[in-house]
Amino acid sequence: MRRKYIGDRSFYKMVLAVAIPIMIQNGITNFVSLLDNIMVGQVGTEQMSGVAIVNQLVFVYFLCMFGGLSGAGIFTAQYYGQKNDEGIRRTFRYKLWLGVILTVTATAILWFGGRQLIGLYLGGQADGGSPEAALMYGMGYLRITLLGFPAFLLLQVYASTLRECAETVVPMKAGIAAVLVNLVFNYLLIFGSFGFPRLGVNGAAWATVISRYVEMGIVVWFMHTHKKTHTYAEGLYRTLRIPLELVRKYFVTGFPLLLNETLWSAGMAVLSQCYSMRGLNVVAGQNIANTINSVFNIMMIAMGDAVAIIVGQLLGSGKFEEARDTDTKIIAFTVASSAVVGVLMFLTAPLFPRIYNTTEEARRIAMHFLMAYAVFMPQVGFLHTTYFTLRSGGKTVITFIFDSVFMWVVSVPLAYILSRYTGIYVVWIFVALTIAEWIKCVIGFVMVKKGVWINNIVA
Repeated sequence: MRRKYIGDRSFYKMVLAVAIPIMIQNGITNFVSLLDNIMVGQVGTEQMSGVAIVNQLVFVYFLCMFGGLSGAGIFTAQYYGQKNDEGIRRTFRYKLWLGVILTVTATAILWFGGRQLIGLYLGGQADGGSPEAALMYGMGYLRITLLGFPAFLLLQVYASTLRECAETVVPMKAGIAAVLVNLVFNYLLIFGSFGFPRLGVNGAAWATVISRYVEMGIVVWFMHTHKKTHTYAEGLYRTLRIPLELVRKYFVTGFPLLLNETLWSAGMAVLSQCYSMRGLNVVAGQNIANTINSVFNIMMIAMGDAVAIIVGQLLGSGKFEEARDTDTKIIAFTVASSAVVGVLMFLTAPLFPRIYNTTEEARRIAMHFLMAYAVFMPQVGFLHTTYFTLRSGGKTVITFIFDSVFMWVVSVPLAYILSRYTGIYVVWIFVALTIAEWIKCVIGFVMVKKGVWINNIVA
């Protein structure tokens, strides 16, 4: 039993070699996002609420990109396991085209419909500040943020390909450089330090845009200057055409992922809108809690990526039993480590909200959200790695049902009813939604155990 769930030292060295660079990158990114959030939070509750709403909307675009590119990324990881350079080039080109379509669409929606979308979050109880001011700050932040979308597109296409081909260190270094740039320009432009203009929340947006172009430039430069080690980069732009049968193959596998991430992220936006019906204090409190929660979640997120990369390569190489054994141990390790992190997060939950210049009520709500997140962290870790296990074998239709269908059939209706037709405390709404996901835990456990995901999709 112990050997089934716990690996030896070499196993964890192998897994952590993949996961640690991703953890470092995500850790630094989320830590600087926390500092960014704190700096905006020093300006005021309305500013912080406006930025939080915009980030929730932009999050939908980010996850659309993630889902769309991940579909092709399943093939990239397995092509890399086969040492098939031309296959990697084709998935890269497919990612590029798909990314352009998604970016243009998202930019148009947010540019022309941003005011209406932000307004959906400002119709709740009149507490925590002026909704009109939050809308004004949010719109200013959004207009500038859209300028960074082209850089984000290229960054995701290049960085995801590098990671799927076992190069996780360079995206990590690029991420570190970007967050340092972001941190410096946040300080300079939010507060007008060292002679720079004092731009407030708009300064935070400009800092993010600048850092995105820095990060994108580093990963693009690396891939095109290291063609001897990354041989698939040779002739990458020789043509942008992709054989129609491969487009169909990538699309059929990847579309459920794209649809899943789109509907799931849109569902999360709807859940946040349901919470926002309780007022701006809830918007501010949940923003604080989500930002801090992201810092504590870095190991769990990295282990999901480790499943996608390591298990995907083993499946592409036809090593099915090794893939099953590796996956089981990674899931067990993720659940155990999430429990430890959850305890630490619960104990420190009262401390972090005190840093913010906001209302006492917003701080109290943030603390209670953090405690709830901490209690359920092992559950979230299990569901996260289970999702990536099913995805690694190309079972994207199952992951779509597992994630988005559940979101819109169970979570969204439940949140809508509880937020509008009951007076229960907002954090208990979150607890009710998370308990409902025990259904997903059972289904995910059964599917992983049965091995329905063990499949070579590039044979």
